[in-house]
Amino acid sequence: MIVGLDDTDIVGSPGTNQLARRIVSEVSAQWSCKRIVRHQLLDDPRVPYTSKNGSASIQLTLRNAGVSGSEQIDDAIAFKALRENCRRIMESWFVHGSDPGLCFLPGSCPSEILTWGIRCQNELVDREQAYDIAGRTGIQLESLGGTEDGVIGALAAVGLASTENDGRVIQLGEWPDDLKGQQPVSVLNQRGVHVYLLATGLHVGCGLVDIGKHLRPNMRAGHAVLHVRTVSSNPPGTYQAIKQH
Repeated sequence: MIVGLDDTDIVGSPGTNQLARRIVSEVSAQWSCKRIVRHQLLDDPRVPYTSKNGSASIQLTLRNAGVSGSEQIDDAIAFKALRENCRRIMESWFVHGSDPGLCFLPGSCPSEILTWGIRCQNELVDREQAYDIAGRTGIQLESLGGTEDGVIGALAAVGLASTENDGRVIQLGEWPDDLKGQQPVSVLNQRGVHVYLLATGLHVGCGLVDIGKHLRPNMRAGHAVLHVRTVSSNPPGTYQAIKQH
């Protein structure tokens, strides 16, 4: 299941990434988090947004899926509960001036939605187009207030997340967001993060990486990848993480 969120905040209020974390926390009894990813959409002065026009996707896996007998979770009931919980949490976070949109993708992603995500990164689009695509493909897309423009990025988020080749990872699995500063490459590897030199594309197998305030790898070809660079003033075997979209 992929959940798409967009336009949930205003200046000074908790951001969409924080909302995504809250959703993951509150549905954790039934759903495990695979990842939360921030997706960069068109950064253009003609587009109203709070901070750089990013939307978020949450990829979830149903716990105990496929278990037989009385322990089996009915998918339809679980999906319905997830939708209701997402709405409830987002409505409780609603602030006037925001235009929250919510989207659910329970299976494979139609090609039209993949294309929509890429379009939202490169051109101006409107909410009527988003509703039209969702209607034709049978994807659940809804506005929870404001101008309804949040549906644009919410639909884009599920499309871009489906590529597994876009965005900055905000939460990887169910690991806490507790890493900062210099970290051994081995620790990053334990969390499923692959480290590569940006300049050469070579894999970094050991050493220390200064990741800054948070660990923020990127999705690249289905993997969480952290690109790094060497710094001439640093000792050999130490690297600096590079922030990318």
